[in-house]
Amino acid sequence: RLGAGFGSGEGMILSGSVSQQNIFGSGKHVTLGLNTSKINTTYSLSYTDPYYTVDGVSRGFDLYLREIDAAESGLGNYRTQSVGAAVRFGVPVTEIDTINYGLGYEKTNIATFADSPLIYLDYVRTFGSRNDAILATAGWTRDNRDSLIYPTKGTLQKASLEVGLPGASLTYGRLQYQYQQYFPITRDYTLMLNYEFGYGDGYGDTTTLPFFKNFYLGGVNSLRGFKTFTVGPKDIQGNPRGGNKKLLGNVEFLFPFPGLAGDRSARLSAFVDTGWTGQKLEFDELRASAGIGALWVSPLGPLKISIAVPFARQDDDKKQIFQFTFGGAF
Repeated sequence: RLGAGFGSGEGMILSGSVSQQNIFGSGKHVTLGLNTSKINTTYSLSYTDPYYTVDGVSRGFDLYLREIDAAESGLGNYRTQSVGAAVRFGVPVTEIDTINYGLGYEKTNIATFADSPLIYLDYVRTFGSRNDAILATAGWTRDNRDSLIYPTKGTLQKASLEVGLPGASLTYGRLQYQYQQYFPITRDYTLMLNYEFGYGDGYGDTTTLPFFKNFYLGGVNSLRGFKTFTVGPKDIQGNPRGGNKKLLGNVEFLFPFPGLAGDRSARLSAFVDTGWTGQKLEFDELRASAGIGALWVSPLGPLKISIAVPFARQDDDKKQIFQFTFGGAF
């Protein structure tokens, strides 16, 4: 399977994978994948047994190599390379509820340069350029939306927890939660509310959340009208550095394209976004924008477009009125 896309945040995105869904007639899945953009490149190998137990519990193993070039995203000149391995389990609890959990190991090398932001240079001086973590993960998903492509009613909830356990150089916790609900107003008009929360911190010898685990906002998939990843605290050089806390809210009024009320592959929207990321919430630091958007699930993948104008912003924020992302597998 091959894929290609383009986004106003990550530039050209290329992906490819070779997958065997029924290896040796056993029902088990093996996938070798590659995903690359101007910001990150990921190589992965995964194995999944969807029927590990008679109760429908799945078990999988993952190997991956992930490289991030932060300079390409405007976050300052540094690079990370992470190598990891993990085992994961998926437990279907009800028709709409799934629990997953896993355990893994990840090693991250950080490359800084003479022009790297001071915050990253200080981190490497304190914790070193080579970090490792024993990662315990857990997640819960509840999805009772009436459609994955064109939802008009129902809710989606997601919660995830990542903990760096004692025994490695990085000990931290990172929690995320999302609540999304669709309210049908009429047959063709829908109101969507989306809320997201994130929190992370270090413990033990890791006195802060590792900077490469920080939360960032901005872009077509979070806080529209602001350049991707740039919302939040800046260092003395003006480089975004994210934060260990995140709040995001989206209110979106969804309606069909004029003359295409029966087409379930495309629709328009009017929206208001608000969000914040940092260390300590001050309400005057909340950002907000309003605009219009379009979504088309094309044969080559989804096309998402937004035109948004920030109306609550800081002087050093970077605006990006027109944003889009396009692409998928083919």
